[in-house]
This record gives sequence, structure tokens and C-alpha cells, in this order.
Amino acid sequence: MSSATPLIDAPKKGPGRLIAIIVVAVVVIAAAIGIGVAVAGRGGSGAAGETVRIGVVGASDPYWKTFTDAAAEEGITVDLVDFSSYEQPNPALTEGELDLNQFQHIVYLAQYDVAADADLVPIGSTAIYPLPLYSQEYTSVDDFQPGDTVAVPDDASNLARSLLVLQSNGLITLKDGGDIFSGVDDIDESKSTVKVTTVAADLAATSLPDFAGAIINNEYATKAGLSTDDVIAQDDPSDPAALPYVNVFATRADDADDPTLKKLVQIYQDTKAVTDGVVENSGGTAVTVKVPVADLESSLDETKELVEQNG
Repeated sequence: MSSATPLIDAPKKGPGRLIAIIVVAVVVIAAAIGIGVAVAGRGGSGAAGETVRIGVVGASDPYWKTFTDAAAEEGITVDLVDFSSYEQPNPALTEGELDLNQFQHIVYLAQYDVAADADLVPIGSTAIYPLPLYSQEYTSVDDFQPGDTVAVPDDASNLARSLLVLQSNGLITLKDGGDIFSGVDDIDESKSTVKVTTVAADLAATSLPDFAGAIINNEYATKAGLSTDDVIAQDDPSDPAALPYVNVFATRADDADDPTLKKLVQIYQDTKAVTDGVVENSGGTAVTVKVPVADLESSLDETKELVEQNG
């Protein structure tokens, strides 16, 4: 994960390791601020003059200033709480030190809820940061030939997502359609055009000349001097398989209907200067999306079931 695309790569750890990290994070945060129990729900009235605390990773990103200014014009004071680690904002929200957070996609949220036995829920979508396919040999996915090999990151969350990207672009077929835990063994080779091999995420860019193509995380692509103009395929935000990778505003379930929080989501989604800033900050890779909350909730429930089944 890079400063330009801080959300998409958050769930790099398997559920087992994530449990340990979450427990430590909850203890550290609770000890630091003297929390004994979670604070009760907001029960907000949506009245002007409220202050809402939002946890983020990267509060210095320019679009957050645009957002807080837009909220202030609507009578809502936003207090951005900046965290240095992706493991911190969810425990802080669970413990009542935040009203919202915005730093993660649904897969990461589902992993946290299951591991921490928490009830954080999405109340609005922000953007999806596509996972791109590059090639030095071809300029289109239609150019790939049977037997070509494509490299993908070997860490669990990016591996599964990479396979879904290749499937959505017609290069492979996954048995049973694939999901967030798909691996190379789930590829139906008889129905696939390319072969897939795994490499360390930080080596994918330097390994690109060795393969017909490679899925490369944005941060490593940028470091390697690859441009968004070089991308030949990526997640399709309209593909249902991409929904779990949509970034969201999250809050406690008891506060999901709070009118002030809903208003803030609306401000974020409908203020063009904010959404333009999100895209610009990502180097042009982000795709802002407005997904119905009911679809986000359904995706979270389905993803949590998968996490529990594979835990």
C-alpha cells in the first residue's frame, strides 16, 4: 500500500495473523486513552454545529481539507484523527473514540469484524483503487496467447484479487467463479488462456520482462516508473467480483442510521472537488463509486461468511 493508494492493499495478512494484530491494537489504544468499555451510540439528530471524529490514514492528503471545508459549510465540524497504521482505526471506532473511519475496503472490514467479534458496518462507498495488469509484450488482453504466463503477487489478499482481475478480463476461469480466497489451484486450466505464477509483490515490477504480463500493485508500479497509460487491464468496478474491494466509510452498527454521518457521506460523494481530489491524489488510478448501502451491507455479510469458513 502506498500513500497514493492507501486502502486497497490493507488486508495483506491472513486472518490468523490479523487476529493477533487486532487484539494488540485494541489493548494499546484502550490503554492509551483509558477506555474501559465502548461508548454508546451517537443517536445524533443531524443538527448543525455537531463535531464528528473521522479516523483516516493519511489526513494530509489534500482532498481531506476540501472535504472538511465542505462539511463546515453544512454546519458540521469534522475532526480528522490521523493514524499511522491500518490496524488502528477499526479498534478506535469500536471503542467509541471515533464516529466514522474511512481507510479500508470491505474485505479488510470483514476480516476485522470476524477477528474482533465487532459490528462495524459500511454506510457509504468512496472509491475503488484498481489492481492493474501490465505487459511489455502486449498492448491489449486480446493479444495474449495460449500458454503465456502472467505473474501475480503471492500474498493471499492480492493473489485472490489478481486472479479475479484476470478472470474478469477473460484470461483465466476460476472454478465456482472464484472469491476472496481463490488461489492458483482454483484455476480451471482447460478453460483458461494463460498460465499463472506467483512472485513477491515487491518483485512483480522487476520481473515484468520475464513474463507476458504481471499484476503489479500501484505503489510498486509507480516506483518502477510504470505509468497508468501502460495499464492494459484492471478491476472492473461494475463487476460484482470487485465489490468487496470498494473502499467505504464505516461506523458502529448502532450508528448506521445517524443523519449527520449519512450527510457526511453525501458531502464526500457529491462534492466534485473532493472526488476529483481523490482521483488526483491516487495518480489517476482511483475510480470513485456510489454503491447503494444495501449492496455494501450484503457484500460485507457474504465476505464475513467467507472469512469465517476459511478462518
